[in-house]
Amino acid sequence: MPNFSIALTGLQADSTALNTIGNNLANLNTTAFKKQTTTFEDLFYQQIGSSGSGEELQTGAGVKVAGTASSFLQGSLSTTGNSTDMALNGDGFFVVQNGNTQSLTRAGNFQLAKDGSLLTSDGQQVMGFGAANGVVNSTGNLTALTLPLGGNGVAKATQNFAVDGNLDATAGVGTSFNTSVTMYDSLGKSHVAAVSFTKASANSWDYSVTLPSGESTGTPINNNGTLTFNSSGVLTSPTTGISGITFPGMSDGAADMNFSWNLYGASGAPTIAQSASASTATASNQDGYASGTYQSFAVDSSGILSATFSNGDVQVVGQLAIATVANADGLTRVGGNNYQTSAASGAASYAGAGVGSRGTIQDDALEGSNVDISTEFSELIVAQRAFQANSKTITTFDQITQDAIGMMR
Repeated sequence: MPNFSIALTGLQADSTALNTIGNNLANLNTTAFKKQTTTFEDLFYQQIGSSGSGEELQTGAGVKVAGTASSFLQGSLSTTGNSTDMALNGDGFFVVQNGNTQSLTRAGNFQLAKDGSLLTSDGQQVMGFGAANGVVNSTGNLTALTLPLGGNGVAKATQNFAVDGNLDATAGVGTSFNTSVTMYDSLGKSHVAAVSFTKASANSWDYSVTLPSGESTGTPINNNGTLTFNSSGVLTSPTTGISGITFPGMSDGAADMNFSWNLYGASGAPTIAQSASASTATASNQDGYASGTYQSFAVDSSGILSATFSNGDVQVVGQLAIATVANADGLTRVGGNNYQTSAASGAASYAGAGVGSRGTIQDDALEGSNVDISTEFSELIVAQRAFQANSKTITTFDQITQDAIGMMR
């Protein structure tokens, strides 16, 4: 008599394949979704005898699902213009956590909570390496990443300043030229420092750096001296910048101002020259700033998060952790675009983006699903035909059974 269970195993296996294809198509537009493929293998065999040559005669018992393999091929990347959107270009996974449960994901459609926490769309914390004083601790424990929303960037006292300009070689002895540079103390208060040059001789100018009256109550230190030029108008003394210019006893309670005057640029060329042209100060700069409020953040290709403040200060606040596992196919899907490690996948290892085999991060972008609709439709037709064939097998077995019963009547 026909064995109905053979066709039933085929229906069950084909039903699983149809479910897999349906799930792929349903997630066609799911961020960073990875398609699955159902594979089959035959069941055991029953020996029913042997041929005259001694070959075994066997009949199969049907089919079963061997597995559902995931394809981790890169999905297409699309620009969103949203700074909280991030895409992994290459291998690896973002690390997210809900309570004590840690998961991996390829979906970088993150959000900022009101407290500055970087979260997934369903509220899981995005994990990474913390930073102290702008330095990322890439060997430390993972921590939830937080941006300083509503926070203030601390002020930075001026430590260096420079003046680019020319002093008039034709000016008479005693002629003065003045310019100014806005500097900041340790509290972020600005001070307009006057920089004065007075012609002392044919190739020398006396200089002084002063603050407005009453802003510093102590006696300034090292705030005056002489600049010497050669016959070509090139600065020859001092041969280095002037360090240790100090204004003690700041009236606003800030620490003593102490800074250096950079007389030479990065290439070693002097920033001040003497020529027959009129005295000018073409540019001045300094490295201090007042306190500022949080404005925005950005992430670079290695996953380092930097917060920008209204005073122009940029602070590194952390780095996204990127996980890899020995066998990505062994990861367990838990929904919500998340995976969890298993014995088959091996434990996750963490590092910054671009380290080892890890991909890099593209900001303001998202990875799309890697489901190809034309491929899925083709596989859908094949699975449908297989299901129909197994259904036909059952109706054929049923007809044979009915015929056999009829013969016995």
